[in-house]
Amino acid sequence: MSDPVELVLAIDLGTGGPKVGLVTVRGEVVWWEHTPVPTTVGDGGAHTQDAELWWRVIGESVRRAPGRDRVVAVSVTGQWASTIPVDDQGRPVGPCVLWSDTRGAPYSKALVGGPVSGYAPKPLATWLRRSGGIPTTSGADPVGHLLYLRHEEPDVLARARWVLEPVDYLTMRFTGVPAATLASMTAAWLTDNRDLGRLAYDDVLVRLAGVDGAQLPPLVATGSVIGPVLPEVAADLGIPPAAVAVTGLPDLHAAAVGAGAIGLGEPHASIGTTAWISAPIARKKTDVFRQQASVPGLDNASYLLANNQDSAGRNLQWWRDTTAPTTGYEELLAEAGSTPPGAGGVVFTPWLTGERSPVDDRDARAGFHGVGETSTRGHLTRAVIEGVALNATWLLGAAERFVGGRLDDLRLVGGGARSDLWCQVLADATDRTVVRVTDPWLAGLRGSALVAGLALGALTRDEVRGAVPTDEPFRPDPRNRATYDALAAELPKLYAAQKGFFRRSARR
Repeated sequence: MSDPVELVLAIDLGTGGPKVGLVTVRGEVVWWEHTPVPTTVGDGGAHTQDAELWWRVIGESVRRAPGRDRVVAVSVTGQWASTIPVDDQGRPVGPCVLWSDTRGAPYSKALVGGPVSGYAPKPLATWLRRSGGIPTTSGADPVGHLLYLRHEEPDVLARARWVLEPVDYLTMRFTGVPAATLASMTAAWLTDNRDLGRLAYDDVLVRLAGVDGAQLPPLVATGSVIGPVLPEVAADLGIPPAAVAVTGLPDLHAAAVGAGAIGLGEPHASIGTTAWISAPIARKKTDVFRQQASVPGLDNASYLLANNQDSAGRNLQWWRDTTAPTTGYEELLAEAGSTPPGAGGVVFTPWLTGERSPVDDRDARAGFHGVGETSTRGHLTRAVIEGVALNATWLLGAAERFVGGRLDDLRLVGGGARSDLWCQVLADATDRTVVRVTDPWLAGLRGSALVAGLALGALTRDEVRGAVPTDEPFRPDPRNRATYDALAAELPKLYAAQKGFFRRSARR
């Protein structure tokens, strides 16, 4: 008899809730399930979740998982730029302040705000030179969160031993070890990323940020083994006591691995709740005007292009839930697919919750343009899909300028990639070949497992691309070139024409 296949307990903690899967050390997903969790939205830009609830529903999923007795490693990916205050045992002492929480904006603006693309020249120069990025003036990042807590909820920080990113929080719940990586701490911009071999926070940046460095988790090498799973946790979940946990990764990094795009210049794109276009690059650089940055990558020798469009698949979910809650996505997509490219002249600007890249404008909002009396639901649904693709086209131009070359054969992951229509529209709008990863909504689980496989020596980096299955590519249809070129030119103009309105509306 052959030896039983070794499995990784992979967790992909999206904002909508965790996916939990059992995946082979070479990336084959053998079982998974998803559990939704709610977001609490409050006054002043509050967006929080219950991190203890995450742990509870993850545990319930693991106990239902067939084959959990073959788990050799635990690997976590998911949302980042979120902040969880925990005690010395890793248990939350307050809610998770999500990446979309902007309550720290007044304090972030006071810290780094100014006239150069919204930033003061001196802190901008210091941060970019050292880390490659700077805390956003929107407050929607760990520094903004910590400044908010320090000023508005000091009792929470007083109870906290550590402040952790979600992936590091879950890893600590498994191991009891407080640890982070240059990758997981990227959004805090508190490390000197000129030297990826230096596993330490930058004293200058920590001091400038006004945060307590003693509450930041110790840094370890990305992709390394943190340690064994706690015996009581292994017993409770029914996984072997010999299982170990590897370092958690942001969803950007796990998606790159899950797409098989880890070689220098190999691009991947994601259409999930949000959207991005990324590729590994060789050096640290930043484009503050178009919101592109190279962040610590999958090892100590390379970086990843980081950017983000705040709303992608979220737009279609909003459109369905608001206008046709009893209608399935399949029906809406079929109506859109029967509508010619260009959506009958309707253009949708997909900035439902603001934008980050290639413009940083938290006040921007979505809208339909060109709606007429002959416009149908199919036109408007297609406009939503096209709007996300056109926004990605705008981002692609900034990304290619940043990396200094054409990004083609885009490996595509994320829930939106399940739609053939969306894949084809993206190929047509960008004029790029789109290669959908098989089961694209599971790329985070697959990527997490492959990272564990690399850490355990079950495969090499050269084998990763071949370990990721893909579907038939979607190639641009030249018949649609003129239509989408014209629409792609309109989107930045619509933003420029409306940004004053966005700003005024936000003040009302």
